[in-house]
Amino acid sequence: MFKKFILSIPFLVSAVLLGQNDTSSPYSLYGLGVENKTSFGGFTAMGNSGVGQIEAYQINNLNPANLANIPLKSFLYEVGVNGTYSTIKTSDLSQNTTDFNFSHLAFAFPVIKNWGMSIGLVPYSKVGYDIDIESPIEGSTSTFTTSIIGSGGLSKLYWGNGLKIHKNISLGLELSFLFGTIDQESWVFTNPNVNIIDRNYYNGAKLKTGIHITMPNIANVKTTFGGTIEIPTSLSGTQNRVVYKSNGILVEEDENTLNNFELPLAITIGMSNKINKHLTTNFDYKKLWWENTNQYDNAGTYTNQSIYALGVSYIPSKGYGFSSLIKYRLGINYNTGFLNISDQKIDSYSFSAGVGIPISKLNASSLNISYSIGKEGTISNNLIEENFHKLTLNLSLVGKWFQKQKIF
Repeated sequence: MFKKFILSIPFLVSAVLLGQNDTSSPYSLYGLGVENKTSFGGFTAMGNSGVGQIEAYQINNLNPANLANIPLKSFLYEVGVNGTYSTIKTSDLSQNTTDFNFSHLAFAFPVIKNWGMSIGLVPYSKVGYDIDIESPIEGSTSTFTTSIIGSGGLSKLYWGNGLKIHKNISLGLELSFLFGTIDQESWVFTNPNVNIIDRNYYNGAKLKTGIHITMPNIANVKTTFGGTIEIPTSLSGTQNRVVYKSNGILVEEDENTLNNFELPLAITIGMSNKINKHLTTNFDYKKLWWENTNQYDNAGTYTNQSIYALGVSYIPSKGYGFSSLIKYRLGINYNTGFLNISDQKIDSYSFSAGVGIPISKLNASSLNISYSIGKEGTISNNLIEENFHKLTLNLSLVGKWFQKQKIF
């Protein structure tokens, strides 16, 4: 059994934050839940950096412009999973949780030379919390308790294209459809008790553009600048609400239209350097303008968000052994967050490391393993801090189309 623990924040006299869904983050209570932060291939181990990185045999979900580099007759497919061990704590209590998640399924292939396409399914956000709210009874010194359980989240189905318009310039376009359900069940312990079940459905389209610009080599250093723009969009929502009394009698059943959830303009710029074909460095900066959306939350305010990511990948010197093909990766990520609660921004940071293990010398297929350690939130101002360890596994497989099998 999980223990419950109590804290105070402005709109809650006391609260218990705990999830038994595929996420246990207390901050999934806000907005659409916790955003999926797992990247494809080796980018997770590089601090989720790579907007400027060109990889011909790896799907780059950070920038659709990379699709222009897929070689002819190649077919790329990738699947990933991850597990997270978290310690969620307040100033005097703590709780450990473990979650396992599907992270993505994606395919990519060339349409013609210099034009690549990708289709994939990715979790967009996850919700999992269990809170108790103690509220005063008006005109009395007594209180009543409301117990709330949240689960669900949104998925992202995307279609991406990358086109090379010049030997050193590629453009990308990604159209995605976001959809999913966020469930919230509330028990109000009064006399009689009341059970409220809300099913909130959200859906909407999202557009992302990308660019890669590769500079001329200087002293065996190949530099590529990358950038993406995510256009602001609105997700429409509907709610199905059912209310029961403790004796199981149906009190009410309604269909309601929810306020649109506004997603902000987001711009990312990045630079990638390949040095002597063995060392790759990435630096990305992403800005999200939440303050322009007029999005709000009862618990706090939405503020503009910045994300900094730095990553390094290294392949040993030329050799003929298996170890010479392994890629070693390191990364750092700092996220200022978009929520301000009790005059405190809910920021996060993580450090990551990983390896890309080749499956075969005959192609670029690999097993990518990454480990991340980090922290989100704080115990200051009676808030909650989450310390996490995350293990990510994904298979990046490369196949060949229309290639005749050689018997001799």
